[in-house]
Amino acid sequence: MWLIGVQSWSAEGLTAVIEVSCINCDMCVPECPNQAIALGVHHYEVDPELCTECEGFYEAPTCIAVCPIDCIYLDNTDSLL
Repeated sequence: MWLIGVQSWSAEGLTAVIEVSCINCDMCVPECPNQAIALGVHHYEVDPELCTECEGFYEAPTCIAVCPIDCIYLDNTDSLL
């Protein structure tokens, strides 16, 4: 599986990941309270300097909740190494 990373590291050791299966539907962009999601070369990507996994805004990352094809998720950092 090919993953393009969001590489947003949290204290819990998780990283948000957007898969290459992203269809650029634009659902996640307006939901991000930190403007961390932007269109990359082929699909949306998350800026690791801006992503906080919505901490302080929502109980869970809203990009994951609104993605219609479920291509955004949090992953354990160890599995990406």
